[in-house]
Amino acid sequence: MKRMRLEDILINNVWDVDYEPHIVVDSEKCVECDTKPCINLCPAGCFTLLGDKIVFSYEGCLECGTCRVICPRGAVSWNYPVSGKGIHYRFG
Repeated sequence: MKRMRLEDILINNVWDVDYEPHIVVDSEKCVECDTKPCINLCPAGCFTLLGDKIVFSYEGCLECGTCRVICPRGAVSWNYPVSGKGIHYRFG
């Protein structure tokens, strides 16, 4: 079996993005957070810092739940997308 690079594996995944986000971020709690670990630990890079505010985009979410686990302020409300929506992994 030919060994594939991680980037090549991820590029084959398909997202069927729902109109309703499966993750809701309470940005008021994010303002109070000094460390903002979501920016560095989200593997999909869904969290970015714009000025002193967190900007979140759920469309590229890998559904790993890291943001919910690492958020020290409990600012992330996380659910799986509705059936048939979200990421469709092609390689496991």
